[in-house]
Amino acid sequence: MEKKLIIEKKTPKGEDGYRVFSIRIKEELVLRLDKASLYSNRSRNELINMFIEFGLDNSEIR
Repeated sequence: MEKKLIIEKKTPKGEDGYRVFSIRIKEELVLRLDKASLYSNRSRNELINMFIEFGLDNSEIR
C-alpha cells in the first residue's frame, strides 16, 4: 500500500477576513495592553480588536 502526503492549498493572506497594518501608539498604552493581556489571558491583538470594535459601536461623530 502506497502512502501519499496530501497537501491542500493554503488560503491566501487577506482572505480570512482580517487585514494586517501597523499603528503607532504611546509606550504607556503598550504597557497597559500588556497588563490587560496578562490578566485576561488574551493576546494583545485580541484585546485591540475588542477595544476597537467597542469604541466604534459606542461612539458618535459630530
